[in-house]
Amino acid sequence: MKLSKNILIIGAGFSGAVAARELAETCACKIEVWDERPHLGGNCHTGRDAETGVMVHHYGPHIFNTDSERVWAYVQKFGDFRPFTNRVKALTARGVFSLPINLLTINQFFGKTFNPEEARAFISSLGDATIREPANFEEQALKMLGRDLYEAFFRDYTIKQWGCHPRELPAAILQRLPIRFSYDDNYYNRRFQGIPAEGYTEVIRRILDHPSIAVHLEKKFSTADFAANPSPHFNHLIHTGPLDAFFGYSEGRLGYRTVEFERIHCTTEDYQGNAVINYTDRSVPWTRIHEHKHFAPWEHHAKTVAFREFSKETEPGDIPYYPKRLASDKTLLQRYRIMAESHAKAAPLPISFLGRLATYRYMDMETVIGEALDFAHSAANRITAKQPLPTFPNHES
Repeated sequence: MKLSKNILIIGAGFSGAVAARELAETCACKIEVWDERPHLGGNCHTGRDAETGVMVHHYGPHIFNTDSERVWAYVQKFGDFRPFTNRVKALTARGVFSLPINLLTINQFFGKTFNPEEARAFISSLGDATIREPANFEEQALKMLGRDLYEAFFRDYTIKQWGCHPRELPAAILQRLPIRFSYDDNYYNRRFQGIPAEGYTEVIRRILDHPSIAVHLEKKFSTADFAANPSPHFNHLIHTGPLDAFFGYSEGRLGYRTVEFERIHCTTEDYQGNAVINYTDRSVPWTRIHEHKHFAPWEHHAKTVAFREFSKETEPGDIPYYPKRLASDKTLLQRYRIMAESHAKAAPLPISFLGRLATYRYMDMETVIGEALDFAHSAANRITAKQPLPTFPNHES
């Protein structure tokens, strides 16, 4: 079959890999994938720790969870996803408790023996009834939980995680966190949950393993260089990197939080007895500790490895993690989106922006994969009809 399109994709994370695979299969495209890092997977990159043999999530824990049968079936084609339930603990000034807040948390925290109905009524009585429509994270927490639970579990942790007071954050952030009036301590409320036995990097390697896909690592993309010397070999560019970086931060930098990790010297076989423990008090500088052997309970290791995680503002040279999406960020984002739409039409090489960084949204892995599948299938139809590809995936910004 004659190849109808040559497409360059920037970024070898899930967005770029899934788009590359689907385009290669559905419209016989010739794909090149470039990534400036020396490994596949983006922030999902995993690898064996040389000292312990433990599979380490190098950029922080990733637990795959989804309600989508389509997305779950897709990832299982490329990896053996073993069942894993994320049972997070929180170390507070009053002790260690289960997260998300559930019936056990409530009973332990208040020294009660409530049943579900009693706990629901009790928590309702703690909420601030004077707050009609919460205007921010703090008001939402006070309305839902009352002051004691808010201050113990959320106030300081949020300040450490986001670098600002909860009054500066939207109420919707807390609305996404469940409060359970049962003893269910599963952090996620999704039908399908798991972790690939051979790690995420191997899953992405298999996704990219196609005769029409060529992968180039440690190959940096420069918008200015590419604009000055556009390659005649490509018909389209799909960019999954940061949107503001694509334009050289000409309008300013979008706000992100990033994280840093400090390896803990572990002398015991088991450091903390759990995969993730949050540290909710502001007097402790790190946000959480993750011990990676517990993400693979089907494996057995004589040694362990754990990391403290610190959150900070993203500076030049840092890896962006979590889009802050404050009011000023959203204003700046609209300017960049307008620039992107204009640039995509005027540039010698048509451009599409795909993924978490390129659309400046907080997206779980399952959302990234689902959107990449939709985008690729839409793009394949447009290629067949000889129509231009969309600049952005179809979503509400």
